[in-house]
Amino acid sequence: MATKGNSGDNRTRSSVTIFIVVGLCCFFYLLGAWQRSGFGKGDSIALEITKTGADCNIVPNLNFETHHNGDAGIIGQSKVKDFKPCSAKYTDYTPCHDQKRAMTFPRNDMIYRERHCPPQEEKLKCLIPAPKGYVTPFSWPKSRDYVPFANAPYKALTVEKAIQNWIQYEGNVFRFPGGGTQFPQGADAYIDQLASVIPIANGTVRTALDTGCGVASWGAYLWKRNVITMSFAPRDNHEAQVQFALERGVPAIVGVLGSIKLPYPSKAFDMAHCSRCLIPWGSNDGKYMMEIDRVLRPGGFWVLSGPPINWKNNYKSWQRAKEDLEEEQRNIEEVAKLLCWEKISENGETAIWQKTLNPESCRASEDASRVTYCSEDPDDVWYKKMETCVTSATSNADVEYKPFPERLNAIPPRIASGSIAGVSEDKYMEDNRQWKKHVNAYKKINRIIDSGRYRNIMDMNAGFGGFAAALDSPKLWVMNVVPTLAENTLGVIYERGLIGIYHDWCEAFSTYPRTYDLIHANGVFSLYKDKCDFEDILIEMDRILRPEGAVILRDEVDVLMKVKGIARAMRWDTKLMDHEDGPLIPEKVLVVVKQYWVVGSNSTSMR
Repeated sequence: MATKGNSGDNRTRSSVTIFIVVGLCCFFYLLGAWQRSGFGKGDSIALEITKTGADCNIVPNLNFETHHNGDAGIIGQSKVKDFKPCSAKYTDYTPCHDQKRAMTFPRNDMIYRERHCPPQEEKLKCLIPAPKGYVTPFSWPKSRDYVPFANAPYKALTVEKAIQNWIQYEGNVFRFPGGGTQFPQGADAYIDQLASVIPIANGTVRTALDTGCGVASWGAYLWKRNVITMSFAPRDNHEAQVQFALERGVPAIVGVLGSIKLPYPSKAFDMAHCSRCLIPWGSNDGKYMMEIDRVLRPGGFWVLSGPPINWKNNYKSWQRAKEDLEEEQRNIEEVAKLLCWEKISENGETAIWQKTLNPESCRASEDASRVTYCSEDPDDVWYKKMETCVTSATSNADVEYKPFPERLNAIPPRIASGSIAGVSEDKYMEDNRQWKKHVNAYKKINRIIDSGRYRNIMDMNAGFGGFAAALDSPKLWVMNVVPTLAENTLGVIYERGLIGIYHDWCEAFSTYPRTYDLIHANGVFSLYKDKCDFEDILIEMDRILRPEGAVILRDEVDVLMKVKGIARAMRWDTKLMDHEDGPLIPEKVLVVVKQYWVVGSNSTSMR
């Protein structure tokens, strides 16, 4: 009996001891969280998730603030692998638009200016350094007008475009007065002229495409009118055009209208624009205009400013033969008629056409025998050759495009019509609700997401654009990327009044280094785990992320642990945390901050 009594007492004492230990552990956890949060609560402090589970150790908050030096704090981590800095000559390296590689390709149809990515054995396995003196860009809207010289130290445009009011060098900054070749009085005055014909003010026009954008002043000034513009220009002799655009905080990519279809879905844009973009619209049997027609929604507008419009009064100043200009305009007018575009205005050197709401009805009254319809899926465009054919618009006749911002959360036409297999309206609305919850959780982790610190944001696997829609703010914009391996939802994203692009993450993105402040990657590494090396994707993310920029990755825990191991070796500070619904959810969130370092930083100061 005595033995039984002692055994019972021992069990009681053991239970009390366990209870006390657990209680103390929880108490010190809550105390530490309260102290670190600075707000009397621990909602922004997460446990480090390891393969063995959570313990009582608190991982300090990552520092998202700007430092402008190489002394950012580092979470204690073991070294996995050493990624060396690239040579300083790669500071502005664009792997798929490398000048030396480009010159080995044909010049016809601008093929040499298109994407030509290095093979696997030639990919750089080093980290692109920032130039000496690099600083965080100014917040919007100041960034629209001023860019630090150290971030893109190229003065060629200040000389070449001096009389056209593009860009001026003033001390340690570039100033962008808002001028352009075709709008010397400024982009605002030029847009006012367009707005007298095009319904820009009422939300009808939300998405715009600027071909041959220069430094993207047109898109920069459309932003305050609630129009978001996808701008592109080739990497050519006009040094750093797209780099300047992105430093200003304007959406842009390196690209060209050449032999390959544009990386956008059909019916994407409400307005397309060319301001002396030097694209031969009247040549190649109208192929380039047909490509614009593919990406322009029914009822959308096409603006052509510059040659050959009003050639009779300008052929001498353009130093072009009037016969050539007359022939060019005649060809443009004929192709526009074939596409059922109606010219609604010609004022000075600017002409505006509107795409008919129901082109098929229009063509029934024309010579339909002249029309060759494209046989391919109009949204299947990645590395597909551009064709001389017209995209059928039969399914567009009854589509209603709501004005923005109503369009952001309305049911997109592609969802309502059942065009996306397996996606009902209810599933779409649930996706929206989930992303609102995810973004609210992100804002607790990183309280400066909507502070103006981050302007250029990328979603590497955008789905229906729920992340961008939940973030919607005049302080930021999101480049919604739909991977070529994923379900094709980019058309839905544009129907919401957002912008985006198709891309294969086994290759480099068409942008300069250091052009995004925040990158979001939902399920990207699970999507590509059998397709290409995680290391290559992470090196590319590092290339396009600004120093002290942030990354939010959402994926399965085993995938993120592998990613974290590589990220540690890339001078990224990392923190792995639970799903917002708790530790039992297998999906986790990895938050990263890229350290500040520049050309010449030694390995000690960079780690």
